[in-house]
Amino acid sequence: MTTAIAPDMSAVPLRYSAPIGGVAGTSFKPEHLQAILGAKQQRGFFEVHAENYMGAGGPPHRALEAIRRDHPLSLHGVCMSIGGPQPLDKAHLARFRELVARYQPALVSEHLAWSTHETSFFNDLLPLPYTAATLRNVCDHIDQVQDAIRRPLLLENPSTYVAFRESSMSETEFIRAVAERTGCGLLLDINNVFVSATNHGYSALDYLADFPLARVGEIHLAGHAEQADDEGDLLLIDSHDGPVADAVWKLYEIVVQRRGPVPTLIEWDSKIPDWPVLRAEAAAAQAILDRCRPTGLTGDRHAA
Repeated sequence: MTTAIAPDMSAVPLRYSAPIGGVAGTSFKPEHLQAILGAKQQRGFFEVHAENYMGAGGPPHRALEAIRRDHPLSLHGVCMSIGGPQPLDKAHLARFRELVARYQPALVSEHLAWSTHETSFFNDLLPLPYTAATLRNVCDHIDQVQDAIRRPLLLENPSTYVAFRESSMSETEFIRAVAERTGCGLLLDINNVFVSATNHGYSALDYLADFPLARVGEIHLAGHAEQADDEGDLLLIDSHDGPVADAVWKLYEIVVQRRGPVPTLIEWDSKIPDWPVLRAEAAAAQAILDRCRPTGLTGDRHAA
């Protein structure tokens, strides 16, 4: 029995795909691999969670390599703990860098959240207070990631269920300051905006009006679940287990009209549907992107 050895990526130039334009893509799920490969090739992109591919080889990498031959990738990290108070995990960052070098994704992103405390790792993306001290810490972590991968990182706005009394700035002010200080781009998750706005009782439209749309390099759309909190009030959960809600589609069209077409990803991470269902969600996003495309621009790729 032989043991797979991870390739040494330390000296590999971190090139990456050319910009992919205003196209819609989907999360890549291994159960869809044969349907994707067996269908007529359609231009688009796929997004994967980086942590699912941090092993050296095996079936996950064989599947991803098959997808990467014909489609650009978006590499989406979920465990870097950008907002955590502790130093970044150097081993995790090194594995992240190796994936960037190995697959040369068109887009690379992480969350404005934290998920570690001392030696504990939480299977969640937790919120952080928006203070000057947190801002310095987040910017330092983003600088470290960008130095490692030698390219801008896209930072995703969170979905939240609690807020901190000590926050001294709004979420949009905090995100704008991070982008200005580090030069990072932004991943605007519109479902997260709608979930947080509903949970905290503010206007999603007001949030988007104050969001630095010019820095947005990718958009996420997803489904959410409805629950009730302890007082019986509506509580939305960013569940990624169903189709995009009508209200989120409406917000998306407003954003694209203001920002212009940018790569848009349909996230669907549990209760995974058959491939045609997921592809249809991407096609709906592509229709909005095409309607909002400036006159005279042609040649962009189509939905995955």
